[in-house]
Amino acid sequence: MKRRKWDAKTKAIVVLEGLKGKSVGAICQDYQISQAQYYQWRDQFLANAPKTFEVAQQTDREARLQRENARLKSLVGELTLELKKSDTEGWP
Repeated sequence: MKRRKWDAKTKAIVVLEGLKGKSVGAICQDYQISQAQYYQWRDQFLANAPKTFEVAQQTDREARLQRENARLKSLVGELTLELKKSDTEGWP
C-alpha cells in the first residue's frame, strides 16, 4: 500500500478535532489513519505548542532591534556627513 504524505496544516486539523472532543476512532476513520498515527501527531503537536508563543515574542524583539538598528545607522550617517563636512572646510 502506498504511503500518503500529510501536510502540517492537515495534521493540525486532525489533532485539533481530537482535542476539541471528537472521538479518536471517528477521526481515524474519517481520515483513514491509525490511532497510533493520530497519537504520534498529537504528541508532536503538543510538544511544539509553546513555540507558537515564542515566535510572537521573537517577532516583537526583532522589530524593536530593527528600529534600533535603523536609528543607529541614521546616527552614523549623520556623524559621517559632519566629519566629511569638517574635513572639506579645513582645506584652504
